Amino acid sequence: MAPPGRPRLYLATRNAGKVREFGRLLGAWFAVEPLAPDVTLPPENGSTFAENALLKAGAGFAEVGGQVAVLADDSGLEVDALGGEPGVRSARYAGEDAGDRENVLRLLEELSGRSDRRGRFVCALALLLPPELARLAGTGLLEARGTLEGTITLEPRGETGFGYDPVFRPAGWERTLAEGGPDEKDAISHRGDAVRALVALWQSIGSPPGGALSSPGGDLPSPGGDS
Repeated sequence: MAPPGRPRLYLATRNAGKVREFGRLLGAWFAVEPLAPDVTLPPENGSTFAENALLKAGAGFAEVGGQVAVLADDSGLEVDALGGEPGVRSARYAGEDAGDRENVLRLLEELSGRSDRRGRFVCALALLLPPELARLAGTGLLEARGTLEGTITLEPRGETGFGYDPVFRPAGWERTLAEGGPDEKDAISHRGDAVRALVALWQSIGSPPGGALSSPGGDLPSPGGDS
């Protein structure tokens, strides 16, 4: 059961790192929970991050009977010198069953000898609302996008985070994302940026009093320190 005043929100993801991040970013408004392990999510075969996010959100929403809010994201890394790769294939860059280490190693191999190492993390969000919240919002679907610019380092550094965090140095940082703490990452990350955009969208269409995404100051709460 969701605590009083916080509707339940299911995350359409199998990525434990994303569950932790969204729990920190959205915990002030929703009781964030992962979908049950037996829920089947569709293949991420869309051509854009937004398409994949909507595919996953729709599948998760159907599985819970359309009565609970479901949020899905699709996110990844775009590298300029690689023509935007790995892009929507970020999670399977080194193969369908590849893990973080294999994906990072392939990225570094593809960038070997290249001086242009600029890139960005991208996050697309799709939030499907149950009927009661959809009536209040005037729409059943909210979509948002966030980005984080930076460069790819020559080798992995740091022990926190996941995915490509150990080789991604945000613009203005001397450290990689994996060398920063969770609160630092939330403040600048592509997912944090996308959540802030989602909140702004909700407020622009008239967040109801006590609505799931409303807050007295209209801003995201200070990120927590959980990992």
